[in-house]
Amino acid sequence: MRTEDEIVPDTERRGLVGALPTAVRPFASLMRLDRPIGVWLLFWPCAWGVALAGTGERGVSLILWLALGAFAMRSAGCVYNDIIDRDLDARVERTKLRPLANKRVSVRSACALLVALSLVGLVVLLQLNLVPAVIALGSLALVAAYPFMKRITWWPQAWLGLVFSWGALVGWAAVEGEIGLAALLLYGGSVLWVIGYDTIYALQDREDDALVGVKSSALALGSRARAGVGLFYFVALLLWGAAIWQVRGELLALAALLPMASHLLWQVATLKADDGADALAKFRSNRFAGLLMFLACLVVGTSV
Repeated sequence: MRTEDEIVPDTERRGLVGALPTAVRPFASLMRLDRPIGVWLLFWPCAWGVALAGTGERGVSLILWLALGAFAMRSAGCVYNDIIDRDLDARVERTKLRPLANKRVSVRSACALLVALSLVGLVVLLQLNLVPAVIALGSLALVAAYPFMKRITWWPQAWLGLVFSWGALVGWAAVEGEIGLAALLLYGGSVLWVIGYDTIYALQDREDDALVGVKSSALALGSRARAGVGLFYFVALLLWGAAIWQVRGELLALAALLPMASHLLWQVATLKADDGADALAKFRSNRFAGLLMFLACLVVGTSV
């Protein structure tokens, strides 16, 4: 008979998830309540779009609604991803204790949770005007395809970039009522940022991914992973700089990017590609990076 340590991950016995009733904990794990970093990373591009567009009349309330949407849709995305990947997850050391992988939650129950979270997302969608709402709906096809990307391409991180950056377009359109060039450049920069930080994240799983046949940018880049991340971040900064220039064409405005550029440089310069703990720490630091970029967008967008 397997012990509890072999069935239940440590994160379900401490912190927020550990404080919940035992029967609820596997569902909280499905939603990754023990790992809120994903919510932040999905939320920040939404906030960037709102801020760079000048926030508009609904600035604070709009950002709060988008934050709720990021929570609901990231949670729903995790549940959906685990439904699709349950057999693969069971073969990877880091994911084998996920509730669907070790059969602590049934697929039917997971689907019910997915529907409930999607309804929360619908409530958020109804708070948006027609243009941003249609743009937001446009992301669903990308979300649905994402779990399959690791099976067919070495660059699933690029697809994740398309998904996790979509909020930049929604946030901008929620203020401006349309997608401008600045929004597209902001979105493009975010895509490169996501590829960079998710390549760092994938460094943890290189051995297991290779064994089970899962593809990733970390495997594709091999010993050049750190240089690759540096290139992605560099191009992201160029695109963000161009986005800021579209909003406010002054050199002083570009200085708003310096804190973000410094942080990304620190990530690349100190990254230890063969140290899983360091890779995880660098990945998680992008929560703070997102804040730095938000402040840059806010300063530029509200000073026009």
